[in-house]
Amino acid sequence: MLLLSGNGGHTPLAAQSFATVEREVQAGVRRGIYPGAVVIIGRHDRVLYRRGIGRLTWSAGAPRPTPDGTLWDLASLTKVLATASTAARLVDRGQLDLDAPVRQYLPGFAGTGKERVTVRMLLDHTSGLPAWLPLWRETASRDEAIARVLAEPLARPAGASAVYSDLNAILLGLVIERVTGQSLADAAREEVFIPLGLATTRFRPAPGQGLRIAPTDRSRPATARGEVNDQNAAHFGGVAGHAGLFATADDVARFAQAWLRGGVADDGTWVRGETLRAFLQRSASSGTRLLGWDSPDPLASPSVFGTLVSASAYGHTGFTGTELWIDPARDLFLVFLTNRTYDPRVRDAAGAIRLVRARVSDATLRAFEAACVAARVPEARAC
Repeated sequence: MLLLSGNGGHTPLAAQSFATVEREVQAGVRRGIYPGAVVIIGRHDRVLYRRGIGRLTWSAGAPRPTPDGTLWDLASLTKVLATASTAARLVDRGQLDLDAPVRQYLPGFAGTGKERVTVRMLLDHTSGLPAWLPLWRETASRDEAIARVLAEPLARPAGASAVYSDLNAILLGLVIERVTGQSLADAAREEVFIPLGLATTRFRPAPGQGLRIAPTDRSRPATARGEVNDQNAAHFGGVAGHAGLFATADDVARFAQAWLRGGVADDGTWVRGETLRAFLQRSASSGTRLLGWDSPDPLASPSVFGTLVSASAYGHTGFTGTELWIDPARDLFLVFLTNRTYDPRVRDAAGAIRLVRARVSDATLRAFEAACVAARVPEARAC
């Protein structure tokens, strides 16, 4: 359960402390980068700031997004909320071996050098697979797309370097299906969504039940809301390891809190802390990539993490304009969800949202630390 109140023995921070964050998010709306957004900032045990900003479309009569009532196409946040986290549960129970070759689970994954590709390499993007394939255009069905991914040759030696690839997450989703005997959607629901109380998180959502779905493509009719924006994920029937998940901001915040609590859910241990810590480690060749997650790149300009997060921070972004980062050194998380792919009014929306993410991240950390000082708390973690 998301804890919205209670100070747990700590000094509470005022919501108005985060006015600068709201101004940065509103600036993105004014610039035409996205029509609406939701922001949640919180700790492992409470929420400090929670607000919907703008509207779901550019129409003045469109509904405002809300933290608990708007479903967002999470895009690549699927990789951490569903795929990597389900894998963590399976690793925790000994059902999945991070260092086993992928072909142990998917015998069709064959070809020169592929025998050296491990499950861990799918998670930290060091498999050697290319970044992307237009499967929706080059294959006629999900089965053909799977066969194409399994047969795709490596672009570089396995384990040599990290190149972010949707194919890694697609394959990991197939591994999960083979290990569990379930669809990825069912496995993620049983291993992640239900244990963490993520009541709105789902693949292939249907409008209704009081939830509004943020549109991500103006060219699609309103009846198509709930269809994933990513064309490869749509080709897979809306359920794939790399994209397809929808959730409210409140649910993403609950997920972040579980990681900040070291894998502890409301009714006990979800994943052992030891396992989660293993998923937050880099390899010698993975660069900023952890297992499923990314971490700040000191050379990036701008970094979506901003310039002020700690070295222990980790997070992920999504193509549709979504972002989550977690900073355990400060016991702090940021959920920032937008629909920047819906009819942006700027030429380079992808570059523009990157800059907004950086500014929102820095504004979050400056406001948090200033509020701690104002509350006369000597260390940020003790706020």
